[in-house]
Amino acid sequence: MMSKLQKTLRPVLAVRGMHKSALEVLKSPSPNETVTASFGKFISETKPQHLSSVVLHRSKRMVLDSIGVGLIGSTTNVFEMILHHCQHMYARDDISSVYGRRGTRLSPTLAAFVNGVATHSMDFDDTWHPATHPSGAVLPAVLALSDMMPANSKPSSSDFLLAFNVGIEVQGRLMRFSNQAHNIPKRFHPPSVVGTMGSAAACARLLSLDPSQCSHALAIAASLSGAPMANAATQSKPLHIGNASRLGLEAALLASRGLEASPLVLDAVTGVSGFSAFYEDYVPQPLKSPEDGGHVFLLEEQDMAFKRFPAHLGMHWVADAAASVHKLLVGVEQGTVSPDQIQEILLRIPQSKYINRPLPESEHEARHSFQFNACSALLDGEVTVQSFSPSAMRRTDLLALLRRVRVEHPHDNVANFNRMYGEVQVTRVDGDILRGRCDTFYGHWRNPLTDESLRKKFRNNAGAVLPSEKVEGLIEVVEELDTCGDCTPLLSWLQ
Repeated sequence: MMSKLQKTLRPVLAVRGMHKSALEVLKSPSPNETVTASFGKFISETKPQHLSSVVLHRSKRMVLDSIGVGLIGSTTNVFEMILHHCQHMYARDDISSVYGRRGTRLSPTLAAFVNGVATHSMDFDDTWHPATHPSGAVLPAVLALSDMMPANSKPSSSDFLLAFNVGIEVQGRLMRFSNQAHNIPKRFHPPSVVGTMGSAAACARLLSLDPSQCSHALAIAASLSGAPMANAATQSKPLHIGNASRLGLEAALLASRGLEASPLVLDAVTGVSGFSAFYEDYVPQPLKSPEDGGHVFLLEEQDMAFKRFPAHLGMHWVADAAASVHKLLVGVEQGTVSPDQIQEILLRIPQSKYINRPLPESEHEARHSFQFNACSALLDGEVTVQSFSPSAMRRTDLLALLRRVRVEHPHDNVANFNRMYGEVQVTRVDGDILRGRCDTFYGHWRNPLTDESLRKKFRNNAGAVLPSEKVEGLIEVVEELDTCGDCTPLLSWLQ
């Protein structure tokens, strides 16, 4: 006799690359054979010993960087607005700590929300390929949930890192089910889609939910996912990360209470969209269980990109190319760069409308402007946190350079973070032409920041709101996170 769940399963049509008349009807999968079930099993059954030394090292770097950008992000206006909104519009529930606010606590879901907003408020957080910001959607949720747990049953540090890695892995696997996802997005902002699923997966793992509950957590999260790219380069973009963290945690908590959702949310079911609603060419594959020895974490194979300055990842190519031209200009002009000596600036960049902004009017637009970042690097030799301050953006020299920028989109320069490049060509008034090109910037997953550079970035970011002894304490506790007892020391330093 068929179960209720089995009756809901429909035949899967193998339609890819076949004419309608040649459709092949496959047998209905049993509940344990679905893609969704394989993800639930993976989340529930993965153990700390399945994380290699490479994965542990890379994920600890991600945790450290994410905390740092969250701390400096707590100094922004958008974070202040969101924090005040949460404090004034919701009943107080002093459980989970808030980045950069000593003594301030919120409910776990709201803490995950505001800390996620802080992490992305300056677009300073890590980036992976296919393109998404993985840590900011997961870490605030795992921290808030850990705060929520009783003092005598805090997660072990190894379980904390495991949950974080499960959340990262789920995001990476979902992104690889679509060729569209490999390119700079046009429809949905990826962290609002896969980030919510990663947060749900991480929290489900930390809550030790069973495979069925983990599958339901993902299905619930799918109903809470998605934000349009139209809000890129606005104050609302950081909400995408905040919501991913909060709503993923919410989904896991609801699943822990027994709330159920589609058992096929990750499967390709003809005529009914699940997660495939977000990607038109979605082709899912089941996850192998680490228990079977057949699973290799994606973080083992591909490192993470850590940004050296707070802007969209694409900006780092043109900034590095422009910085190399700056050195040539300084040599010619004896230490200074004068717009009076520059006739034209040509940028050869990928075609991507939302990061092609000739005259940005706000810091958020500037962080998504090829032109602004190239001209800032031409003038200063680098782009920094201070480059996006109101005074820096209003500089006469900078505005003069922006009006001399012309853009080309070579056919071989595709909007893909694994294949794009940046070229900057400056024509001087005397006719001389200076060129710079960047194929892989320092900080990209192919050319990652050294541990020393990552610590320097963390010290600069965290030092904006914490005393030096706390900054150094956080570095020490994160770097030892896989060897200490429970995660209480990390939570204590952040409080």
